Amino acid sequence: MYKPSRRTLLRTPIAAAGAGFLASCTGSGSAPRSGPQQAGDGEKFVPAGPGGYVNPSDPEVLAAERKRGAGRVRTFRFTAAEAHLDLGGRAVHTWAYNEEVPGPLVRVTAGDVLDLTLANRLPATTTLHSHGVRLRCDMDGVPDLTQRAIHSGSDFRYRFAVDHPGTYLLHSHVGMQPDRALYAPLIVDDPREPLSYDKEWVVVLDDWLDGVEGSTPDGVLSQLKPGGAMDMGSMAMGPGHDSPGHGRKASGHPSASRKSTGPDRVLHRSHSRMLHGEGGSVDYPHYLVNGRLPGNPSVFRCRPGDRVRLRIINAGSETAFRLALGGHAMTVTHTDGYPVKHKKTDALLIGMAERYDVLITAKDGVFPLVAVPEGKEGRALAVLRTAKGSGKLPPADVRLDELDGNTVPARRLLPDDSVALGHRDPDREMRIRITGSMAKFDWGFDHKPYSPQQRHPVRAGERVRLTLINATNMWHPMHLHGHTFAVVGLDSVGARKDTAMVLPHRKLVIDFDADNPGLWMLHCHNQYHSESGMMTVLGYKK
Repeated sequence: MYKPSRRTLLRTPIAAAGAGFLASCTGSGSAPRSGPQQAGDGEKFVPAGPGGYVNPSDPEVLAAERKRGAGRVRTFRFTAAEAHLDLGGRAVHTWAYNEEVPGPLVRVTAGDVLDLTLANRLPATTTLHSHGVRLRCDMDGVPDLTQRAIHSGSDFRYRFAVDHPGTYLLHSHVGMQPDRALYAPLIVDDPREPLSYDKEWVVVLDDWLDGVEGSTPDGVLSQLKPGGAMDMGSMAMGPGHDSPGHGRKASGHPSASRKSTGPDRVLHRSHSRMLHGEGGSVDYPHYLVNGRLPGNPSVFRCRPGDRVRLRIINAGSETAFRLALGGHAMTVTHTDGYPVKHKKTDALLIGMAERYDVLITAKDGVFPLVAVPEGKEGRALAVLRTAKGSGKLPPADVRLDELDGNTVPARRLLPDDSVALGHRDPDREMRIRITGSMAKFDWGFDHKPYSPQQRHPVRAGERVRLTLINATNMWHPMHLHGHTFAVVGLDSVGARKDTAMVLPHRKLVIDFDADNPGLWMLHCHNQYHSESGMMTVLGYKK
């Protein structure tokens, strides 16, 4: 039933192994000494920090993994290395998985064991995080917390059971690496799929600057720090200011001459009505769909009348996208991998690392799929073309009426009954303030920068209510590792998610069940914020 729309998504290095033992996941045996390193090989990794917490490979973690089962093993291999990529007419030098952008599609079925070897051939350490997947803690890919970072020239074997279907994202969890091409889609099929559709279109959105006129993500982060471009008076107007210069870079800026960081990429005077303030801080030169620029877009083909499932992933590092398909309404069926009560919409607002599945019925013709970066200039573009459809590709600057139509926010989506979090009073309540400013770029929680030794304690079996209070002038997409949560409304418990937006001077209340022991990161998925300190750790007490 599935047929990807891009060559790079077809080149999936799948080698389905036969039924085999799951020694590394169950603790029932020891892995062979030859081959890539994996959790459980030799001495277990124990992160620095206070005692009395469940460590990444402790018996509680292995017991939770055994409950997930051990189905067929699906084997993949990624090589992370420097690469020259073609973005559809623009050549860039970057870091990538298997010399592709996005990286190769990884596709398994719920109940399978994912066995993915990451070969690090980068000039730096790296890891791999399976974003949104409820997995064993020592496979979560957070350096210095769940594993040692993988050194250049070394391999690491990620091996874990995948027990819930959905649309997920693989990406590096080291520094600014996710703002290169170190990401790939992960699709977990449902063996009892309840949806009926004819085709599937995997849509991966991204904001891109690496290798463009000398820019690198680390260089741009240095521009945002005090003493860089953010210090200038052009930011003094603060959030909410809109002007004819919206989204433009300031001229004559000292940072623009820094050869080590490339041209000035600091975004000035950005404003987004939907995000209640600044859209972001980085002025990206390009936006991509499935690794291609709007002037040479990815084209998805089907027949008129086909029912098409779009799996939409925002792999960007600093950009929320408003997305619509010209001439079509969309029916939202899932968010962050979990089903919702179906809801029609003209457009979607998708924060970094959020995912939405939608259904459309294809009309006859050629139709643009447009993703507009909120509060920024530019756009990402792909094309739906039906077999009978004729005509030229839409122009790169095409504007859709649907983008200004009905947009259903995540907080208004209701969970499907099959995944609704059952009513239960919380056993533990936690309040965390989101702090920092764009002027100082001192993002954090409760005015504290990240340390892997931090712990916010929870206990297995608890229902936890977490209130995130945004005390900043910026919006933040917040992500909790190893769990899904329900967004709590005034009179309802909302959709199941793992990443959700917190608007400026608002709060986000979420409930989750503490059912996956270990040490789990909570962080902003704006990569420039997390790397400036907006990360912390939830730890299970022994």
